[in-house]
Amino acid sequence: MGGRRKSRELALQVLYQIDTSHQNVRDALDLFWKNFESLERSREFSERLVKGVWQYKDKIDSIVERYSENWRLTRISRVDRNILRLAIFELLYCNDIPSKVSINEAIDLGKKFGSEKSGSFINGILDSISAGINEDGYHAKETN
Repeated sequence: MGGRRKSRELALQVLYQIDTSHQNVRDALDLFWKNFESLERSREFSERLVKGVWQYKDKIDSIVERYSENWRLTRISRVDRNILRLAIFELLYCNDIPSKVSINEAIDLGKKFGSEKSGSFINGILDSISAGINEDGYHAKETN
């Protein structure tokens, strides 16, 4: 498994923990690293993702609600919701990651950690968001 894929899995676990326990980001990260070992490189990227998602959470959540027709954020499973947050953060704020990679990684996370329908649900929402990012005036990176 690639280093960034593992980092995304770790980031998803921390985001889920925060979403469930309502801990602050630093406490959640400290608790997570205290209990799980990882390579320093994976840890650095995971922390970048977690901190970034939480910094822009309100904006990201409003995007999810806008593009998930007939689905309020609270109706989306915690796993899917945090995968979407992670991918949208990458789409908007990670210039070093091609959009297609962010979307494919999110779909794979959904298939691995979500329900039977998570992969297609995540794919549908992220495809719509990716297509609409520039039209909606978000300061997104260029798509590759």
